[in-house]
Amino acid sequence: MKVTQIPFKDTGFFSTTMLDYLEQKEAIQSFYNNFPDSLGFHNQIEEKENSHSLQSRFVLVEALKKQYTNVDISDKTQENIELLKLKNTFTITTGHQLNLFTGPLYFLYKIICAINLAEELSQKFTDKNFVPVYWMATEDHDFDEINYFNFEGKKVQWSRNDGGAVGRFSTEGLDAVLAVFATQLGGSKNATYLKELFSKGYLEHNNLADATRYIANELFKEYGLVTLDGDDTSLKQLFIPFIKDELENQTSYKQVSKTIASLKENYKIQVNPREINLFYLSKNSRERIVFENGVYKVNNTSITFSKSEILKAVEENSLDFSPNVIMRPLYQEVVLPNICYLGGGGEIAYWFELKAYFEKVNIPFPILLLRNSVQVVSEKQQKKLHNLGVSHKELFLKQHKLLSKKVLENTAIEIKFKEKIKYLESQFSELKEVAKQTDISFMNAVSAQERKQVKGLENLQKRLIVAEKRRQKDLVERIAALQNELLPNQSLEERQRNFSEYYLAFGDNFIKALKESLKPLDLAFTVLEL
Repeated sequence: MKVTQIPFKDTGFFSTTMLDYLEQKEAIQSFYNNFPDSLGFHNQIEEKENSHSLQSRFVLVEALKKQYTNVDISDKTQENIELLKLKNTFTITTGHQLNLFTGPLYFLYKIICAINLAEELSQKFTDKNFVPVYWMATEDHDFDEINYFNFEGKKVQWSRNDGGAVGRFSTEGLDAVLAVFATQLGGSKNATYLKELFSKGYLEHNNLADATRYIANELFKEYGLVTLDGDDTSLKQLFIPFIKDELENQTSYKQVSKTIASLKENYKIQVNPREINLFYLSKNSRERIVFENGVYKVNNTSITFSKSEILKAVEENSLDFSPNVIMRPLYQEVVLPNICYLGGGGEIAYWFELKAYFEKVNIPFPILLLRNSVQVVSEKQQKKLHNLGVSHKELFLKQHKLLSKKVLENTAIEIKFKEKIKYLESQFSELKEVAKQTDISFMNAVSAQERKQVKGLENLQKRLIVAEKRRQKDLVERIAALQNELLPNQSLEERQRNFSEYYLAFGDNFIKALKESLKPLDLAFTVLEL
């Protein structure tokens, strides 16, 4: 195994928002609290320690014990759950949808980064405990986003009628999905493990939340991962004051809207708040709550409430009220003694909209950490990269730029167009000095001729590249094929592939290699040669 780290900015796959955050640029500093460095973690620990109640900790621990009732829990995970009772214990949290069989590869990367960060902080702050937590997005209702995974370029999909919170979905029908998937796996030892993991996860559990907890536990229990389902009555009761505030005062809408007005001056807005950022959950639906003409209504239903009725409903049936993307982060931070949220670029970007809201409701805003991204390169692929003269950094160039660069490097024709253009521009600068002594029409003529000459050279360069690509057809095809293999659909493979492809090839060594190589505080993209 060999690990290479590349700056996120050199991959071309990360937004200006993320790159400015990593560089701590002034324009974005007001939208986050502490930065993920030693001082930042020290300050965050102090802030959370003084604000998170012991009562909340005990409620959390009891909820977790109930959720793990029928799970083969490891000693390490059990120990971590018990540690959550202590005032000096904090969580490192990541969240993810309940994608079928974990969905895209970055599910693993998120969780391993959380595990590794918890371990690293335990070494830095020896009088504190740190617990990695996977927050399952059980209350989401976008079934089309989670009902499939990709295996060797083919979609393995679960078809069923959907409605309501996905964590409550019955796993009925997943035996048919397994039958299809199993035919693609073969009969190796690693294939047998994957079949058993899928079977025990989905065919021996009644709902998607329990199935996903089982799979996450099986993959990561030796590292003490704690998996949490927020669709829980006792946890929702901790959130009642904030649900009521949202219904009565629309605090999130007011605060987030102000933040967005400032944030959008420099950055793309990820999500927009609604006037009420809550859903109403029933058995087969999750619909928005709206306030119209003095009445609270559940969208697309006949359910209505007066103010007193809905506040009473919150007290009596808090489980029916579900936070949306704006309020879910707050719910997480109310429930957990959390100091750091670890996620992808899109997730971190919408957290930047929330800091003022957290301050208004007096909940500490966590440290935000961009997770490691990973490109896996096999020994065979690395040999090809070496033979083709393509570096890891060059691999992430847009394909037309990569091919142009390589054919020019490989050509015997030595025409240095950049130098020619620079020389041409220097010649025209002398003419411009002469033109200044005449009139504006001559000056314009000189400038126009300069643009024409430079454009002519640029067009010749393009024609040379096209001609060289034809002449070096074999090289072009080999480089393009390899890049397409590593970056399917010209996208990061972590968004396309499922972990099962690499588990089939490497078994548990794949997860161990990730565990060993991912360094979340290095703030870099990881190329992993296996």
